Amino acid sequence: MSKIVLIGANHAGTAAANTILDNYPGNELVIFDGNSNISYLGCGTALYIGGQINDTGGLFYSSKEKLAAKKALVHMETEVKRVDFDGKKVIASGRDGKEFTESYDKLIIATGSLPIQPKIKGLDTPNVEYVKLFQDGQKIHGLLGRDEIKTVAVVGAGYIGVELAEAVRRRGREALLFEAENTSLASYYDDWFTKDMDKNLADHGVKLHYGEMVQEIEGSGKVSGIVTSKGRYAVDMVIMAIGFRPNTALAKDSLETLPGGAYKVNLKQETSRPGVYAIGDCACVYSNALENSAYIALATNAVRSGVVAGHNACGTPLESAGVQGSNGICIWDYKMVSTGLNMKAAEKAGFSPLYTQFEDLQKPAFITENNHKVKIRIVYDKNTRRVLGAQMASYQDISMGIHMFSLAIEEKVTIDKLKLLDIFFLPHFNQPYNYITMAALTAK
Repeated sequence: MSKIVLIGANHAGTAAANTILDNYPGNELVIFDGNSNISYLGCGTALYIGGQINDTGGLFYSSKEKLAAKKALVHMETEVKRVDFDGKKVIASGRDGKEFTESYDKLIIATGSLPIQPKIKGLDTPNVEYVKLFQDGQKIHGLLGRDEIKTVAVVGAGYIGVELAEAVRRRGREALLFEAENTSLASYYDDWFTKDMDKNLADHGVKLHYGEMVQEIEGSGKVSGIVTSKGRYAVDMVIMAIGFRPNTALAKDSLETLPGGAYKVNLKQETSRPGVYAIGDCACVYSNALENSAYIALATNAVRSGVVAGHNACGTPLESAGVQGSNGICIWDYKMVSTGLNMKAAEKAGFSPLYTQFEDLQKPAFITENNHKVKIRIVYDKNTRRVLGAQMASYQDISMGIHMFSLAIEEKVTIDKLKLLDIFFLPHFNQPYNYITMAALTAK
């Protein structure tokens, strides 16, 4: 039996902890986390800030007490100062500032990610906020309740930025959305989709400032304005949402990393040091679309990596099946889902991508209630015909369809294999000429 030390207890860490505690009760597990809470569902932050949910209790699915009840030793609000990899020791300090040491047989690092902070003036001005922890959401929620906060700048139009822009508008405040790209959600979707989201945002009062680089945040005592490459705007609060970077300061000099900074791991989540595993947002994943390692920070990927590392740390060999980076968003009921690569990402990766697309009603036209248009695009490689990605959008809930494409990418299915795919028909659900097969049939 082994003594396992786990550093970090959010999604990846919680998954690893439960895997170890539920399946290998003979092992000793010691957990360190710098925060005061465990397993926060950050994807619910915008819902909380925007007033779409009132009870935040459901945003947590584990706790120190739950893990301790399974016999884990849990150190919360405790900072790991350093790791002695040769001596297999973790040195940490608690709230009292006193250092103490824990030895280990196996080590799992789940230190997550940190918000990207651009090198611009004014980031330390009061009312400049980031969104990562539960405490961040609480603070922004409170600020939006103040009468003096009337105009909010959201910097970054990725998933988090778009969700926060919606939340700001739902709270009755003016929202200015800044993005260096010329559209929202550019990393996930092609323009055929993002332009629809842009219109959705604008129709609900979000002021779009695309193709603008933020250069400075102004204010003395609190934010008064934001300066971009195209002008100055008076604002009362700034929310930075330009993405995340792997939090690898603890061991970046001791473990091999990718160029972007994430720990390099194999399919067992093991790092360059045997017996040391890295999981979640601090580590890379294997992308089945790219057929290579990549950094894809998603809670779903984190959970899977935690399960894999937990079994391997306890002596049960288990390899990751890789990921597709499947994701989705819902803004004012407009739903977009994607998996794998869009056209821009496929071209950047060196493929010769083609796409096929289709747009139609979800159900036959004689169904007049709850029947919306659906858009679908399938990206595939010209040479191998292998499916590289898919994107879908509708006011209908079409999210389950993207799971099929995720599996198709994992299994290296070709676009031609989808042309006569057996998809059932019933008017309550879909059309006899389904948009998935129709898109595949029109592929070149």
